[in-house]
Amino acid sequence: MAADAYDRFMGRYSRPLAVELAARLDLPAGSRVLDVGCGPGALTEVLVARLGAANVVAADPSPPFVDAVQERLGVTAVTATAEQLPFGDDEYDVTVAQLVVHFMSDPVGGLREMARVTKPGGTVAASVWDFQEGGSPLATFWRAVHDLDPAGPQEHRLPGTGRGELHALAEAAGLVEIVDIDVAVEVRHPSFDDWWQPYTLGVGPSGGYVASLTDEKVAALREHCRSLLPDGEFVIAAHAWAIRGLAG
Repeated sequence: MAADAYDRFMGRYSRPLAVELAARLDLPAGSRVLDVGCGPGALTEVLVARLGAANVVAADPSPPFVDAVQERLGVTAVTATAEQLPFGDDEYDVTVAQLVVHFMSDPVGGLREMARVTKPGGTVAASVWDFQEGGSPLATFWRAVHDLDPAGPQEHRLPGTGRGELHALAEAAGLVEIVDIDVAVEVRHPSFDDWWQPYTLGVGPSGGYVASLTDEKVAALREHCRSLLPDGEFVIAAHAWAIRGLAG
């Protein structure tokens, strides 16, 4: 199942990030919140715990993720992209997108659409991993890829993943009173195999890259990753850029 595979791969990092991001939002009781690009529900789950399922709506372009969120959390969830949200103007007190902006086809348009469905003066927030300064939880994997294949994919080129870029996108989308937020998380892995195995599930650009390799090249990448990480138990420290602004 796509949702289960995503949970095993990115959920181990996105769940603690969701806790930290939600803690930095103003979420008074009764707030109506929209989770844009919800995936299988890492942030949605935190929002439901804070506000109750009746006050949380989720949206994602992937039908399997939408189905999983509805089944797991009992929220209203719809299949939609950030750039075309099927909601009226001024419906939500808070609209938030975790680890989504850098995958939007039009990041400014997506943030502008998030502001449109948010009440004037309501909060619009977003987070992205720090790909450009090595803060992504996938940094070791991509370092190993580029050591072996300098022409391999370059995630640090994704929009919004560099210092100040998310703020600039939010400003271009018309948000006001934008606050920059740095969010750090740490995830403990009991072994190298625990860390490596989810990369073989075909999830995201990294999983797609592994799936494109021959068995020999996968083995070489795996061993190079092993050489870059400590023996036994180790911690992956990750950093995300986030912003919180107000809809005009």
